[in-house]
Amino acid sequence: MEMDPRRLLVLLAIARTGGVLAAADELRITPSAVSQQLNKLESEIGHPLVLRTPKGSVLTQAGLSLAEAGEEIERALSVAQARMQGEAKIAGVVRLGGFTSFMRTVVIPRLPEWRRQYPQLQLQIVEDDFPALMRLLRQRELDAVVVELDSTTGEQHPVSAGMIQEPLLDEPWKLVVPAGSLLITDNIDLSRLPFPWLGVEQSAANAAVLGRLRHSTGIQIQTVHQYQDTLTALALVAAGEGIAIVPTLALTGMVQDQVDILDVPGLGTRHIALRRFDRRRPTNLPVDTVARLLRESAAAFDTRAGS
Repeated sequence: MEMDPRRLLVLLAIARTGGVLAAADELRITPSAVSQQLNKLESEIGHPLVLRTPKGSVLTQAGLSLAEAGEEIERALSVAQARMQGEAKIAGVVRLGGFTSFMRTVVIPRLPEWRRQYPQLQLQIVEDDFPALMRLLRQRELDAVVVELDSTTGEQHPVSAGMIQEPLLDEPWKLVVPAGSLLITDNIDLSRLPFPWLGVEQSAANAAVLGRLRHSTGIQIQTVHQYQDTLTALALVAAGEGIAIVPTLALTGMVQDQVDILDVPGLGTRHIALRRFDRRRPTNLPVDTVARLLRESAAAFDTRAGS
C-alpha cells in the first residue's frame, strides 16, 4: 500500500473541523482540493475514510486510525519547526483554562520542564467548570480551554463557529464501589447494583454518562448527594453512601482505601480535547507551542496508563 503522507494532514483537518469546507478554510486551500486529496487517499487505502451526514463529516474507523497517524506527522513537523526556529524565541503569555484532573496530572507536573525549555513563555492556568471556561474563551479572556466530554454524547457541547478542537486523550470511565461490596466483578449488572448513584455537577462529563445509561439501557438511576471533586466522590463511596463513575485520570495519585475501582463494559470513555480560536497566524505562536506541549504530555500519560 503506497500512500502520500501529506494527505493525512488533510484528513486530520476534516476530523478536527467536521467538514470539507471548514477543513479547506483551515488549510487555506479550495474545497475541491480537499475533496480531491481525500478521494486520492481513499483510493490509496482502499477503504472509505469519511461519512457525510447532515451534521457534517464523520470519520470511519479506518479514517480515525489514519487521522491518528496524521497527528503524529503534525507533531513531528511541529517539533522540527520549533528546533529550526529556536525554541527560546517563543515568548508571550498563554492563558489556559481546564478542569482539575487534567491540570493536576498532565499539566502542572510538566511546568518546571516547560519553563526551562521556553524561559520567555508564561503559562497562566485558570481552573473552572465547563460553562465558565467556555464563556471566558468566547470573551477572549482565555487563549485555550481543555474540555472533557463523554465520547458517546460529546455532540451535546458542539464547537462554536471559529473554534477548532484538537484531541488530547481518551480514557475509560471507571465504576467506583465500596470495597468488597461486589463479589463478582467480571459480569456486573448495572441495573442491579445495591447502592444508589452519586450525583455529579451537571456540566461534568460524568453527568452525561449517567444520562446516557439512563436512556440507552433503561436503568432507573436515582442520584443522592452531588459532588464536584473526585476526592468527595471517593469519600462518599468509602462511607457507603453510593457508587460513582469516575475517569481514570482523576484517580491518578488518589488514595483509594475502602473503595474498589472496576472496569465495566458499556461505560465508554472520556474524551479530552483542546478548544481555541483559529487565529490564522504562523505556527510558532505561543498558543501553538502550548497546544503541542499538551499533546505530548497527554500522549506520555496515555502510554503510562496503558502499560
